[in-house]
Amino acid sequence: MKAFNTTGPCLPGEHYMLDPLARLPEARRLAEEGKYFVLHGPRQSGKTTILAALARELNATGTYAALRFSVEAARVDGEDYIAAQHNVIGAMRKAAHYSDLPSDCQFPDTWPDAPPGLMLHAALQEWAATCPRPLVLLLDEIDALAGRSLITVLAQLRDGYTERPAPFPHSVVLCGMCDVRDYKAASGGDPTRLGTASPFNISVASLRVEDLTFDKVAELYGQHTEATGQVFESRAVQRAFEATQGQPWLVNALARDIVNDMGVPPSEPITDAVMDQAIERLILQRATHLDSLVARLTEPSVRRIIEPMLTGGTIQTDLIYNDDLSYVRDLGLVTQELPLQIANPIYQEVIVRVLTQLLAVNVDAEPRAFLLPDGRLDVDKLLAEFLAFWKANGEILDSDRTYHEAACHLAFMAFLQRAVNGGGFIDREYALGRKRLDLTIRKPYTDENGQRAIQWAAYELKVRTGDSGDPIPDGLTQLDGYLDGLGLDTGTLIVFDRRKNAPPVGQRTTTEIVESPAGRKITLVRA
Repeated sequence: MKAFNTTGPCLPGEHYMLDPLARLPEARRLAEEGKYFVLHGPRQSGKTTILAALARELNATGTYAALRFSVEAARVDGEDYIAAQHNVIGAMRKAAHYSDLPSDCQFPDTWPDAPPGLMLHAALQEWAATCPRPLVLLLDEIDALAGRSLITVLAQLRDGYTERPAPFPHSVVLCGMCDVRDYKAASGGDPTRLGTASPFNISVASLRVEDLTFDKVAELYGQHTEATGQVFESRAVQRAFEATQGQPWLVNALARDIVNDMGVPPSEPITDAVMDQAIERLILQRATHLDSLVARLTEPSVRRIIEPMLTGGTIQTDLIYNDDLSYVRDLGLVTQELPLQIANPIYQEVIVRVLTQLLAVNVDAEPRAFLLPDGRLDVDKLLAEFLAFWKANGEILDSDRTYHEAACHLAFMAFLQRAVNGGGFIDREYALGRKRLDLTIRKPYTDENGQRAIQWAAYELKVRTGDSGDPIPDGLTQLDGYLDGLGLDTGTLIVFDRRKNAPPVGQRTTTEIVESPAGRKITLVRA
């Protein structure tokens, strides 16, 4: 029986899977034309599955000898480019031995001696000379190589390409997270000198593995329905797509959790409520895929992009920013298009929870203490308790954080997360240039008629600095717009004062009711 896959490449016959090559239809054409090109995308987006399918299809024609292999084993070699070449050659030999290549297309047993910097070139030239079919090499995990090891491999591939028609692989595909423009920095070049030559400037194309569309998510889930009869209701599919934005691992992880772990019987449909449970479970579990991403949050290149997104700030648009942006996009943490946002709501929630988890431990707030008899949240008490917490801890929290510029926002989110834990949901809207952070609490409860209802409470967070001026007028106007979208009559505007000459937190923290431009009664907090 097939399963939703979250570990390694998808295997036909074992996993529910979409047509891999349909995601990159130009890849086969480029390989057949003898092009050298790059295939890149975030971790666990389907790259290896696509390479494996490409190799199978090319070999099935009987015209090409295609081999996918990983150079991951060379990661340990670092700058030792001689050892790296040995490991790359060894990986090719092993992969070829266990592949479906015919005997006359196998990796050669011997090849001419060569200087230390040409060992790979000599081996590939001999293989191409003895193989009766055009040789197509698909190098997976090229990111495993760095420094001199990477530049040695790339330089030999480039030299072999330019020496054709002398024997050399017909087509080479380099596959990893990075786009070709980033290879110069990874191989030791100056990343700020973008005009200098790339060590792989023979690449004819750089193909990015994109996330799945809504229709593709529905098609994937539909395979499970066809196999078992269990239906993913349309609203459940829509909810999955909204939360994942089609990121392949997340799409599979949600379905796998529902089918394998949550115990939903095959005779019952999978509803949007079930999907919501799976989304929350995945966020709490923080599986390996998610942990590998959040581990990057302390890297300066990542922090320089993510921190201003949390506050709605802006970033200086210089060459360093361009490299940072390219890096976080390659990681799959942010969107490819503008306005720049976190790639999907699940990543967005996981990032905030990771950044606030140490703060949340110090929040002495019992969630049950904020519940009213009918199950709603006592939002007035929640805000009052946060302000007491902020008066007691604000000075310390604001001065001792890795994400210093977002410390106020993170403190409030940590408090909310602790206070509504297990009974409600927090929706966050943050992105570059918004000059604010919008938050909404959604709390299910039972109304006076015994029907399921949702309580909403909206907050807008802004920061006052020495250069920003008074943000309250703009904040009230922006909050009106946010409340219009939610259909709410009231909300809370919190302004954190980050001016150097601001009074101490305990003195400046005040609350009052003000009127917005649209006539709403707004709780204004100066903190």
